Amino acid sequence: GVGAYLFANEVEMRALAAAAATAVVAAPTPARLLLVSARRAAPRFGHCRASPFARLPRSACYASTTMGDETSTSASGSAQEPAAPGAGSVKQQISNLVALSLRATVPEVDVEPIVEVCTGKFGDYQCNNAMGLWSKGKGSGTSFKNPNAIGQAIAKNLPACDVIESASVAGPGFVNIVLSKSWVAKRIQDMLVNGIKTWAPILPVKRVVLDFSSPNIAKEMHVGHLRSTIIGDTLARMFEFSNVEVLRRNHVGDWGTQFGMLIEFLFEKFPNWEELGSQAIGDLQVFYKASKQRFDEDAEFKDRAQQAVVRLQGGEEKYRAAWKKICEISRNEFDQVYKLLDVQLEEKVMLLFLLIYKVCSIKYRWNVAAT
Repeated sequence: GVGAYLFANEVEMRALAAAAATAVVAAPTPARLLLVSARRAAPRFGHCRASPFARLPRSACYASTTMGDETSTSASGSAQEPAAPGAGSVKQQISNLVALSLRATVPEVDVEPIVEVCTGKFGDYQCNNAMGLWSKGKGSGTSFKNPNAIGQAIAKNLPACDVIESASVAGPGFVNIVLSKSWVAKRIQDMLVNGIKTWAPILPVKRVVLDFSSPNIAKEMHVGHLRSTIIGDTLARMFEFSNVEVLRRNHVGDWGTQFGMLIEFLFEKFPNWEELGSQAIGDLQVFYKASKQRFDEDAEFKDRAQQAVVRLQGGEEKYRAAWKKICEISRNEFDQVYKLLDVQLEEKVMLLFLLIYKVCSIKYRWNVAAT
């Protein structure tokens, strides 16, 4: 349920900015700059930019599910009584209006409104119920001749209100909805007078877990990690702004074979590495490339590196100490990037690795005792 709020409110931010120019006001929306980077993650479906949760029921309500000391978000729901048209985010208000229209258009069918954010070319929102209703109604004596006719009826039955400026039908029943500029301008003026906090929606979710960034130990962060970091931090700030408790989690990856390679290379090049500390490794990227080259070219070194992994997983103190030093150097480099981005994260060790580590440690010690 994390991404739903972001994409549900994207058009609101875009419309507010557009209307601000029309109303000759400058809305103080620094959060929109963050939103721009995050919105690029949304996949396109037809003319709409849809949420990755688009297949969930449109009435899905997001609730907390306790998991130990943390809580994750889950979604569930079914057709319900339409909420008040003026309640919730802009998308929710449009969905409520569409729900009322659907009830008037096809009173015999219990259907959820399908509303997505559109590109500016086609409108602000789009209702995509017509095709589904046509498929359900074919052969059952429906009075509609085609999906377009259903779309026309949905547009016609939209309740009169100050939110919608116009509604038109395109193709096989896509209802394109344009927000009223005067209504959007009024929202901006209210926000300027009463503060941006008045715009923050009241969410049913009280706590969310956001897992993002997740760089690989002993390697540089690449653009994929930076993208995840920025999107995750954007979502976290938006939830926090809406008074939701956010647990920021950073599951650092790659605890596997390459550690045996790095540890064995460290032992080989610097037998007194414990005295030298971080100076022994120096530039971790250069050190990694040199150890990888040795691993690929020297079969005997490769075998020793693989044995080092077994000993690390077995819990031998010498190997664990080297592993901790390599992790420490990586974390220091990651923290420099996070500091520049002003991102706060709490690192969590991969549970699978811990489980494997404990099992291998017991097995290794049992084998040693047996011999």
